[in-house]
Amino acid sequence: MFDARLRHIIDPPLNAVGLRLARSGIGANSVTIAGFVFGIAAALAIAWGYWLSALALIALNRLADGLDGAVARATGKTDLGGYLDIVLDFFFYGAVPFAFAAQDPAANAYSAAALLLAFYMNGATFLGFAVMAEKRGMSTDIHGAKSLYYLGGLAEGAETIAIFTAMCLFPAWFSIIAWGFAGICAISALSRLVLVSQMLRG
Repeated sequence: MFDARLRHIIDPPLNAVGLRLARSGIGANSVTIAGFVFGIAAALAIAWGYWLSALALIALNRLADGLDGAVARATGKTDLGGYLDIVLDFFFYGAVPFAFAAQDPAANAYSAAALLLAFYMNGATFLGFAVMAEKRGMSTDIHGAKSLYYLGGLAEGAETIAIFTAMCLFPAWFSIIAWGFAGICAISALSRLVLVSQMLRG
């Protein structure tokens, strides 16, 4: 919901750093993969109960997720880069709830499963429309220059990271936070399903 509004704030500094990385010979895919490593390390830290370490690693993951696009804009976008960016993001998003379930299965398993289901719903409606948008030659830059069509929703990247942050700061409340965000993600997915159905019908 807030991703597009934040673009004009975060893009200028990211583009400046991305240009420097590109000039130093660091490629966008390397930044993407490094970010993924940070994300998986964050999930492992969560599973072991190292909450502040997990939070720092999540921040590094998100920083890399912004910088890989900035490097790509400086050097030229590629299909492989766009593919790795979205796929590894989804891997990371799924790893965090799973890690909370692994950390305390008795308390967190059901709420983590509900959140993963809601993530699955969101991902399906998001990526499914991206395929149809490409087929129809549709494009948008409201979320910045992307390799695929980004159709916004109630729950997007900024909201997800805010929720992950809250989970790491208040791990005892994970179940409540997860159930609540699962509901928001489900509403986002269903509203996107209705919207896309209407668009494609037309």
